[in-house]
Amino acid sequence: MLELRHRGGCPGSGGAAAPPPREGEAAGGDHETESTSDKETDIDDRYGDLDSRTDSDIPEIPPSSDRTPEILKKALSGLSSRWKNWWIRGILTLTMISLFFLIIYMGSFMLMLLVLGIQVKCFHEIITIGYRVYRSYDLPWFRTLSWYFLLCVNYFFYGETVADYFATFVQREEQLQFLIRYHRFISFALYLAGFCMFVLSLVKKHYRLQFYMFAWTHVTLLITVTQSHLVIQNLFEGMIWFLVPISSVICNDITAYLFGFFFGRTPLIKLSPKKTWEGFIGGFFSTVVFGFIAAYMLSKYQYFVCPVEYRSDVNSFVTECEPSELFQLQSYSLPPFLKAVLRQETVSLYPFQIHSIALSTFASLIGPFGGFFASGFKRAFKIKDFANTIPGHGGIMDRFDCQYLMATFVHVYITSFIRGPNPSKVLQQLLVLQPEQQLNIYKTLKTHLIEKGILQPTLKAAMDTGKPDALRTLQQGLLKVTGWGTTAASVSHRLFQGSPKHQAGSQCVASPSGRPHTLISPREPARLGSSMQKAFKDGSNQSLNQTLTANISVSRSF
Repeated sequence: MLELRHRGGCPGSGGAAAPPPREGEAAGGDHETESTSDKETDIDDRYGDLDSRTDSDIPEIPPSSDRTPEILKKALSGLSSRWKNWWIRGILTLTMISLFFLIIYMGSFMLMLLVLGIQVKCFHEIITIGYRVYRSYDLPWFRTLSWYFLLCVNYFFYGETVADYFATFVQREEQLQFLIRYHRFISFALYLAGFCMFVLSLVKKHYRLQFYMFAWTHVTLLITVTQSHLVIQNLFEGMIWFLVPISSVICNDITAYLFGFFFGRTPLIKLSPKKTWEGFIGGFFSTVVFGFIAAYMLSKYQYFVCPVEYRSDVNSFVTECEPSELFQLQSYSLPPFLKAVLRQETVSLYPFQIHSIALSTFASLIGPFGGFFASGFKRAFKIKDFANTIPGHGGIMDRFDCQYLMATFVHVYITSFIRGPNPSKVLQQLLVLQPEQQLNIYKTLKTHLIEKGILQPTLKAAMDTGKPDALRTLQQGLLKVTGWGTTAASVSHRLFQGSPKHQAGSQCVASPSGRPHTLISPREPARLGSSMQKAFKDGSNQSLNQTLTANISVSRSF
């Protein structure tokens, strides 16, 4: 029936009329006698072997074995399956949370390794499903190419991370400098090699199926590798941007399960029959409250709020900084109805707590749709869980289906509303430039700061520019001597400070307060100082210019 449909005809009607022979072709010639088997093979090559398959034709994946520890099975043997599952999930949840706290204590580097390990395991679980569904076709190189593409994409993303955050370390290693300098070209070359291997692996009658699996691999990479890269990017912004979103999703998952278990009556969505409106609403309010409190607790500590930076001098990651305004207590006026209830006008909060409300809201309202998406995927392939890695929970992907969606939102939120220029990152980029480029940037920045009035010009710079503002700034700088006023000696000292000849033949002068001051030249301090003061009092540009020129020439003679 399929072959007839492809040919455009149906039995009984005789099919579609054959096209007339082209001019110059005899009826019954070579074209007419082309073998039917060749035509069928060509049709199979073009249309593949899955056109007639429906969801009911997809083979069922064998159920995974139960990995529940025997000690738990014996302890819970007298309970119903519902309560047995409740206790298993609860015990394993507490165990995982305890291990998570331990990894947090071990530092940001261990958290990065944890994210990488979870990414690899999630990729393995999804690829394994595809392999089990289509294993009867014996596709060549499917698993090998899938893992090869995982390696290529990880090399690309994490190479970018090394270039951005480990620049000082890379400078010391010549081999790494080559890899970082040509990182994108190497990444593309590696991917291109995998692409060519895939093309060479194509087999007749499996073309369409092989392209299905090629797309399967790339979508899996998009879901796992890209999102885990964003998780690590969030972690570099500060551990709090990693912990609050992740813990909010965990809190929502736990509280929604508890509310649904004890109070659930109304089904929420057909994809997940066990999900209820009671659990969804209870999880929302619980998550917002939890996120607000967690943000308050974590904002107190530099360990959680400071950006994670690699320090080459200590060869480790450090979290030391002056906390930004996001993590400093500020007073906020309360709405009238809250003033009456709380009997106070203002409340002190960390600004990050306000942002935590947005994060918690997303985790509880939109985050669950990542789980619904995963439920639809599992239903499509007739499986209960992605794997049986965690008893009572399923696979790693079953626990992190919502986390990946949350990671993308947090990254977009930070880049849109939080992140500004990163001085540390800019400095690391400057350090890898050539000395001539660094010097040009230094001169440009210095000129910019002088024009803004942030940096005081040197004597020679003020003379070179000849601008009134520069000369005035120099005048104020020369007259502002620490501890005492604008005496002739102080002006002369300011003028000749740092001159080697001046220091060789100089003496110590005491300020009016009795404190010894820096050395000044004994030769002509009074005359030079008096001329400077006279020029300053006169205030004209010309007299300032002339006096400064004379004093520069005198200072060079010392």
